[in-house]
Order: sequence, then C-alpha cells, then structure tokens
Amino acid sequence: TVQWLKDLGFDGAQVTKVIVTKPHLFGYSLDSNLKPKIEMLREQGFAADQIVRILSSYPPLLGLSAKRLAYRMKVLEVRDSLTEKALGTAMLLTDAQFAARFS
Repeated sequence: TVQWLKDLGFDGAQVTKVIVTKPHLFGYSLDSNLKPKIEMLREQGFAADQIVRILSSYPPLLGLSAKRLAYRMKVLEVRDSLTEKALGTAMLLTDAQFAARFS
C-alpha cells in the first residue's frame, strides 16, 4: 500500500499523513477498493497531481464507499462544482449534511 501511494505520486510526508490519518488503509484491497476510486477520480478529469492533493488533504475519502464517491461526484458535477476542495469537503459530510447543502 505504501509503495502504491508512492507510485501514484505521493511524497514521504503525504504517505505518512495518509497512513496516520487512515491506518485501516492497509486492510483495503488495492484491486477491488482503492484502485477503482482512483480510476473514478481520473475519469472525472482529475490529473495525477490533483488526486494526490485531494487524497493527502482528505485521507478519509479512501475509506468511503465507491458508491458514495460516485454519487457525490455526480451531484457536484451537475452543479458545476466538482473541484478538489469541493470534493474533499463534500466527502467529509454526513449524508444528511450533504443533502442539506447540495439538494
């Protein structure tokens, strides 16, 4: 997992921040959990450096379901608000908070 983060472009400090914030990351499957989330971000047009910034700023995003990530990205995209900061902030909200803010 550490090498995978480095391969994505994370530097040592960013890897440390992600692992300290989200130690459960070591229990996640790369192929069925983490890689699909990265691919979803790429498909939305985020470049590699943006993905690194998003995930190092908002490590809990890696622990959320792909379904939740896809839904929230779609809502932000429809509102023309799909930015690094908006995505990170939106993923930290509870479902009720997200609905109140974006519905």
